[in-house]
Amino acid sequence: MSFFMAIYLNRRVIFGIMFRVFMVLLLFKIGLSNYVPASFVFGDSLLDVGNNNYIVSLAKANHDPYGIDFGMATGRFSNGRTVADVINQKLGLGFSPPYLAPTTTGSVVLKGVNYASGAGGILNNSGQIFGGRINFDAQIDNFANTREEIISLIGVPAALNLFKKALFTVALGSNDFLDNYLTPILSIPERVLVSPESFVATLVSRLRLQLTRLFNLGARKIVVVNVGPIGCIPYVRDFTPFAGDECVTLPNELAQLFNTQLKSLVAELRTKLEGSLFVYADVYHIMEDILQNYNDYGFENPNSACCHLAGRFGGLIPCNRNSKVCEDRSKYVFWDTYHPSDAANAVIAERLINGDTRDILPINICQLSKA
Repeated sequence: MSFFMAIYLNRRVIFGIMFRVFMVLLLFKIGLSNYVPASFVFGDSLLDVGNNNYIVSLAKANHDPYGIDFGMATGRFSNGRTVADVINQKLGLGFSPPYLAPTTTGSVVLKGVNYASGAGGILNNSGQIFGGRINFDAQIDNFANTREEIISLIGVPAALNLFKKALFTVALGSNDFLDNYLTPILSIPERVLVSPESFVATLVSRLRLQLTRLFNLGARKIVVVNVGPIGCIPYVRDFTPFAGDECVTLPNELAQLFNTQLKSLVAELRTKLEGSLFVYADVYHIMEDILQNYNDYGFENPNSACCHLAGRFGGLIPCNRNSKVCEDRSKYVFWDTYHPSDAANAVIAERLINGDTRDILPINICQLSKA
């Protein structure tokens, strides 16, 4: 066999393997999209894709350098995609548009809508230091409006079937701690009067009513995301300098206290609400693993904000047009003072889609999509 013939055959083998891999990935994507017709997203700035662009709020990300790897600033509090964006892409759905965008109407809503709002929380008074925001109660109100529009488009039976198969993602709670119970200075009186246990009990009680209402509106496949290790974000690290190189203990303890009860709530609702498929997503565990083993995921900096202006960890001043931006965003776990980078969001999304019960239970999103 000649040298050139060997090269030709090797290239044919390589291209053959690449084609097969491509087809498997394509079929996987098409397969999941057939199971999940739509994605409805509820949350805070971790999942906001531009709703806050349309309200008077200090919590906005519709300016540079946000979206630097997305192509433009869209209102996402990231250099690129949110976790829900990545999940939607894997499901073959594309990005769920912001509810408040004028173009989010008509047949567009049949693929899903994003209701998340920066500074939003479970409690209606959370995030008030930022002015305008859409808290969970109002987000559900907005979904109720979308529901009526979908019914008007395709009729009640088809709409209920769509909701039954659709993916609903709920990720709130961080702002109820960071911008309510733990707000610097302003929260001191409340913390004197209200114990952490009482505050968490109030959150869980409110969330029980909200998730039940979402179920009553037709949601069945509901992924409830817990609160991540908020004591490790650059903002908290810089405003609590005595912690040194370690994550700040109190915020993480509060998050874990809430997460323990949230896990029980999800199990309770799954049993109580017949036909429901509630899933508990342990993003706290996933983020903790990323931070502790960051090199294994290709990261080089697990502590500091890529978009930074002041503070040891870049957490003293929110990301803005005057901020400095790291050259390689893929090496940073955190994009800005509060939020993970696109690269970190991609890791989180992958583990929620295909992870085991240490990451998401009782089933992952891939399994949920087919249930």
